[in-house]
Amino acid sequence: MTNVEDMLESLKLLSDKSRLTILALLREKEMCVCDIVAILETTQPNISQHLKKLKTGGLINETKRRQWVYYSLNLDDKPYINEILAQLPSMKDRINAISSQSCD
Repeated sequence: MTNVEDMLESLKLLSDKSRLTILALLREKEMCVCDIVAILETTQPNISQHLKKLKTGGLINETKRRQWVYYSLNLDDKPYINEILAQLPSMKDRINAISSQSCD
């Protein structure tokens, strides 16, 4: 069971618009940094910093494939985060808009 301090730290990570948007994107599918950068229209270092915080907080996983790192949600032990993400608007349209710009 999750304690209040752990929940607090996880919820603090959601208080940033970029990090919340990244989690909403990852709710739809696993993504690489270049896709997230394209969707959020910001810099790679900026997105990398947010991803580092989310990974350190245990909210995402990373998997390296060739030269790219792919990110996915890691919320099995955080159902309260899943409940929050379920309330966010779908990001499918934003993802589909950049699907031709694959990292591969």
